[in-house]
Parts: sequence; C-alpha cells; structure tokens
Amino acid sequence: QVQLVESGGGSVQPGGSLRLSCAASGSSFSPVVMGWYRQAPGNKRELVARMFTGGNTDYADSVKGRFAISRDNAKNSVYLQMNSLKPEDTGIYYCYSNIRGRLYWGQGTQVTVSA
Repeated sequence: QVQLVESGGGSVQPGGSLRLSCAASGSSFSPVVMGWYRQAPGNKRELVARMFTGGNTDYADSVKGRFAISRDNAKNSVYLQMNSLKPEDTGIYYCYSNIRGRLYWGQGTQVTVSA
C-alpha cells in the first residue's frame, strides 16, 4: 500500500520560510510526478508545484520566484522550499504522487503565515 508522509509545516511570520518534505513508500515503481497542492479555508484545492521524474517543473503563478520544488528520486521524496511567505499562502499543503497512473495523497500539513 502506497503511503505519503509529510513533514515540515508550521507557523511563520510574513516574509519567513518553511521547508516541506514528503516521502513515498510502499511501491516498487517510482512516481512519474510528485508535487504539492494546497487548500485554504473555503477554497478549492490548488496546485502549488509539481516535478516530473525528468526534472521538468510547474508552479502556480502566485508562488513563482518564491517557492522551489525538488526531488530525490532515489528516496522517492519531494521537497518544497517556501520563501518570502505571505498570509495568502496559509492553508493545508498536501503532497501527491502519480504512480502508474494512480494518484496518491499525503495526510496534509498545516502552514500558517501570520503576524
């Protein structure tokens, strides 16, 4: 059974930084895509960033230049470095992976940006 375990959320002041980590386990196949979605209260879940095995990346316009996604394919892990955080970045961040066409999700980690 595939499991995604996240860590690294928390509370930070505007302008601060956080780093999220996510490790996938339970599959003998490597994820084609790993990435992060987030969901703020009352909003839909939205893509923040994703990274393909070959290294291509996609970012939401709202985080370009502030967030950086990276992967360690050997560890089936994905990371999200979040800098210059803003209050509107607040939400639950979910790690996801696409393994052989199936999507798997982490349990979510809370990120709160406030003064």
